[in-house]
Amino acid sequence: MLTLELVVLRRKRYAILTMKQSQLFTKTSKSAPADADSANARLLTQAGFINQLAAGIYTYLPLGLKALNKIKAIVREEMDAIGGQEILMPALHPKQLYDATGRWDKIDVMFKVEGAGDKEYGLSSTAEEVITPLVRDYVKSYKDLPVAVYQIQDKFINEPRAKSGLLRGREFSMKDLYSFHTDEQDFLDFYEKAKGAYLKIYSRCGLDAIVAAASGGVFTDKNSHEFQVPTEAGEDSIYVDKKTGVAMNKEIVPKADLDNTEKYDIVKSIEVGNIFPLECRFSDSFDFKVTGADGKPMDVIMGCYGIGPSRVMGSIVEVHHDDRGMIWPKSVAPFAVHLVSLSSKDSDLQSRIDDVSEDLYNGLLESGVEVLWDDRSDMSPGAKFGDADLIGLPLRLVVSEKTLREDSVEWKERASEEMQLIELDKIKEAVQTWVKE
Repeated sequence: MLTLELVVLRRKRYAILTMKQSQLFTKTSKSAPADADSANARLLTQAGFINQLAAGIYTYLPLGLKALNKIKAIVREEMDAIGGQEILMPALHPKQLYDATGRWDKIDVMFKVEGAGDKEYGLSSTAEEVITPLVRDYVKSYKDLPVAVYQIQDKFINEPRAKSGLLRGREFSMKDLYSFHTDEQDFLDFYEKAKGAYLKIYSRCGLDAIVAAASGGVFTDKNSHEFQVPTEAGEDSIYVDKKTGVAMNKEIVPKADLDNTEKYDIVKSIEVGNIFPLECRFSDSFDFKVTGADGKPMDVIMGCYGIGPSRVMGSIVEVHHDDRGMIWPKSVAPFAVHLVSLSSKDSDLQSRIDDVSEDLYNGLLESGVEVLWDDRSDMSPGAKFGDADLIGLPLRLVVSEKTLREDSVEWKERASEEMQLIELDKIKEAVQTWVKE
């Protein structure tokens, strides 16, 4: 029978082993995939973050999954902060739900499958047809509203032009939040809260997003909003009015002004989220009403708020990279620190390098700092530095013959070209302080 102390020790040992680069089953690659048509597709694949199974379909490898989960955690925190309640809905949807809304034949990108008994199903590309009857089952009175419910789930779109890595996929991660209200003002108040929460999410992920007005599309004739990240790699264009600063997407700009650079700053960008009113479109389809204070049925007004964590991840790479690799913001990096140990031909020096590196590694882990330790003994310094730049963790610490002569560790932040030596007895505290900044 294992004692609690032994269980904890084994868990700690396992955690340490899985953070050593020699234990990662994935490897970096010097060459980019032949069909990598974007920085995020090229760098994430070369660095061993993702692996392409088919066009627009990726496996998230250990480093990539850690980064994706960091983004999801930020999304969850901000959704919870505005009152969102997380659920997880099925991704396999019965056809009759779409018959109720008349969208079975209108959503042309939906993957459709036939199940046992000739039953027809669609793979989730959206969730209005599931969330509306679900909430209807529990919400009966005006006193039960407002309600905001969200999920983070893989979505499926039969994308005819799957490209640009994580930016245009056939399977992708999506956070969809739905809110339910009894009056327009309550909806508008929550809409503004959601808009603010989205801007916080992007800022925490290291992205400077612009809120752009957009058309209401098929749901409403009212305006909705997109969140766009400016980058030359973007497929979209947003138009920023030079006088008012108001941004809008291309679809609501008057055709006569599409090339009017005197009136607008035209900015290439990536759409990383959208929010829009649904009004009573779906609540009416499912006969979802609540009892009002006067005992009479009341309409239920809905809003929809979408953000793709995987698309955000791809956008981060598009914005934060150089010719050597990725430059991860601290908040979403799979590890905060990349500890690199360089080999020595002198056995005594090598022993000290190993001891200092292991002591630093264990000390940082015990203090809660996430560290990837490049402990590989068969790699040259150039190869190790190349991998560190490619993977792009925020802080690189190097232990070598050179640094130990000064009883120090080399400190270099990925976003900077400056290097400095930090004394061994000060390095742990310096890292802990830097992580909290």
